[in-house]
Amino acid sequence: MQQISQRKNLSPELQVLKSKPSLMPILKEGDLVEVTLMENGNKAVFFDVPRVGTGVIYGFELINAKGILKRIKIGDSVTAKVVEPENENGYVELSLSEADKQKAWQEVRELKEKDEAIEVVVTGANNGGLIVDLEGLQAFLPASQLSNENYPKDADGDRANILVELEKFVGEKLSVKILSINPRTNKLIVSEREVIAEDVKELLTKYKEGDMVSGIVSGVANFGVFIRFADEPKIEGLVHISELSHNVIDHPKEIVSVGDMVKAAVVEIRDGRVSLSLKALLPNPWDKVNEKFKEDSTVEGVVYKLSPFGAFVKLDENITGLIHVSEFGSVEELKAALEPGKSYPFLIESIRADEKRIILKLTGDMKKKAEKSSLQKPSETQNKDNEGKSNPKEEANKGA
Repeated sequence: MQQISQRKNLSPELQVLKSKPSLMPILKEGDLVEVTLMENGNKAVFFDVPRVGTGVIYGFELINAKGILKRIKIGDSVTAKVVEPENENGYVELSLSEADKQKAWQEVRELKEKDEAIEVVVTGANNGGLIVDLEGLQAFLPASQLSNENYPKDADGDRANILVELEKFVGEKLSVKILSINPRTNKLIVSEREVIAEDVKELLTKYKEGDMVSGIVSGVANFGVFIRFADEPKIEGLVHISELSHNVIDHPKEIVSVGDMVKAAVVEIRDGRVSLSLKALLPNPWDKVNEKFKEDSTVEGVVYKLSPFGAFVKLDENITGLIHVSEFGSVEELKAALEPGKSYPFLIESIRADEKRIILKLTGDMKKKAEKSSLQKPSETQNKDNEGKSNPKEEANKGA
């Protein structure tokens, strides 16, 4: 009796399909199906699901689908995602918004497999890169994956300046390639550099490591210098700050400026990128350092800069030595003893030409001053600790 009553509740179509399963496609949660709009109501929207029955969208799914429903009319077909193959009322619960996303991810996968360049629109920016729209999905274009031309070279490593430079691209169109896809975490990473790299890779085939090239400084960042090849302007190489000079420098601006014509050596060519070096074309002053400086000798040096682990001291135009903070006792004492830009006498403790390192020590007079300063510190601290503390005898006398 119970089975008979259940059958009476089913539509004639569903009763036939139930008795002959081969006539009905088996739907699974997550399937994409083409459906036709039958009725557009305020609380629910109904669709014809071919060879299955009636599909419905309601609740949050209806709210999410408002934009899609505005674009279609009764009789129009649209792709929907199966949320539940059959609910308690016999309907197939559907989602249009999820179907749009799933379809978009499928299209994006196909685009990645084709490895073709895609045009995207920049919709936003943050310190790390650009937000772009790709097939209705939000994708991320890291700053490191921008072409050399669009990379914020003049931001000087400052996060605020980088953001200002990146925000200028909002609304612009860029040509990119897809690097990685992860629908589960909703992550889609793209690269402009990969598009440019295809052309550049071909041009770079005529260069090899060790070649000398001429170029124009096209950008200066805190980590290095960009150089555009004079004979192939599409190629832009990077000179890391460590490859600018044999000497210690604080910023590339000390060596070059934008617009300078320079010669550089090709250090490495990989994945469409070329690394260059300026210092490779310069004589290495460390080759003859032992001829100019001797261990256990005293030299005059100009303090270049102070750091938490010591002070860098310029002994001549190309050679820099280091005196460790332990020579002073603390960073505060180091700062009190040495001032950047001033000249002081130092003792050369060791010379390691292969490591490009000269270790310095304090000379007699300087050492005495540092030791005296170090000895005074505890007494000064003790005096400060005693300030405000009363003498017990004085307190007793006052009480009397």
